[in-house]
Amino acid sequence: MTCLCVLQAENMSFRIIEKDTRRNCVMVTAVVGANWGDEGKGKITDMLAEKADIIVRFQGGANAGHTIVNDYGKFALHTLPSGVFYGHTTSVIGNGVALNIPVFFKEYNEVVGRGVPAPKILISNRAQMVMSYHILFDQYEEERLGGKAFGSTKSGIAPFYSDKYAKIGFQVSELFDEEALKEKVVRICETKNVTLEHLYHKPLLKPEDIMNELMEYKKMVEPYVCDVSLYLWNALKEGKQVLLEGQLGTLKDPDHGIYPMVTSSSTLAAYGAIGAGLPPYEIKKVVTVCKAYSSAVGAGAFVSEIFGEEADELRKRGGDGGEFGATTGRPRRMGWFDCVASKYGCRLQGATDVAFTVLDVLGYLDEIPVCTGYEIDGEVTTEFPTTTLLEKAKPVLEKLPGWKCDIRGIKKYEDLPENCRKYVEFVEKHIGFPITMISNGPGRNDIIYR
Repeated sequence: MTCLCVLQAENMSFRIIEKDTRRNCVMVTAVVGANWGDEGKGKITDMLAEKADIIVRFQGGANAGHTIVNDYGKFALHTLPSGVFYGHTTSVIGNGVALNIPVFFKEYNEVVGRGVPAPKILISNRAQMVMSYHILFDQYEEERLGGKAFGSTKSGIAPFYSDKYAKIGFQVSELFDEEALKEKVVRICETKNVTLEHLYHKPLLKPEDIMNELMEYKKMVEPYVCDVSLYLWNALKEGKQVLLEGQLGTLKDPDHGIYPMVTSSSTLAAYGAIGAGLPPYEIKKVVTVCKAYSSAVGAGAFVSEIFGEEADELRKRGGDGGEFGATTGRPRRMGWFDCVASKYGCRLQGATDVAFTVLDVLGYLDEIPVCTGYEIDGEVTTEFPTTTLLEKAKPVLEKLPGWKCDIRGIKKYEDLPENCRKYVEFVEKHIGFPITMISNGPGRNDIIYR
């Protein structure tokens, strides 16, 4: 017995040493947003994917988009992971994603049709599907609310997640048990039709139509379905590099964002463990993306927002072709950089690195305002409050001198104009997290490392 105990102790010791050694290398990196979304996560993911083996979408659905500019052209992706442009990567749809199968394959075909080699795709057997009626319910509810609408993208996301947590959604795995599926379809149609008839006064669902829709989805996804959590577990044991790609940003998180003007799934890096099926301790690096100014799509508190000609000029110059939603095409709301919101966003994400994007856009300004605090009921705070207080907040602005030149093409931080460096360092000091990457153009290689 003594020998057995020793052997067990030795084995345990070996396992601990082995695990600790493995953990010395970063194998799981999350790319997430600090603010309202549209921070430039797609570009950063596309850039980091060069050294990754696997890219995983772990939450959200086709309600947001990532704009990517690379050697193949300019792309707006909504469901496909941003790593699809590299032949060596595997792109994964995790269980936490709201999977709109027609949108997914439309994107896939468009990407391949533009000369990109067919990407390697895996879809979690535990992912749930956005149904056509989810999109209809989204539209009906926005119509019903009228002037009090949430500014939905009408992608079916809120009805989808409502059904998921009410346990009346459809998991991909259920497509492969047709008899059980038929029974469930009948039950769900009965439930949905009560709302359609009495609240929305719209046409009722027919079980045969829903069943046909599901069978079409089965044909489309069958070649790609797998146990994603097991696949990732084995990949990590083999030393593979995994990149988690987030959607939207901290301020759209249903728990920690500007509730109720938020999305329906967690936008935090921590959710990557759940939405991909990974142990939480494996996420070692969290690259949190911040814009050098602020933008937002949809309703909700936005303290540093600007209007009129000032906003129009920034919107026209911003992004990689103007600040318009990648999903809706709506003009984005514009504002100056918000240190209060960004500090909060980075803290909630657990940022290890901050990627500071679209810095080149600000080169036209003589002075650049920065929001460093909120005035609420006559008092100034630098901590991000709950929504009821946020609605009363007024920005406290400091102005920094601009650099008045084009910084695209610069590769070294030291070569940036002095006022540009001072702007970066001012922001870094106020958010309290290290800015290690600076994007100074839309292309994959327009990046400065610090």
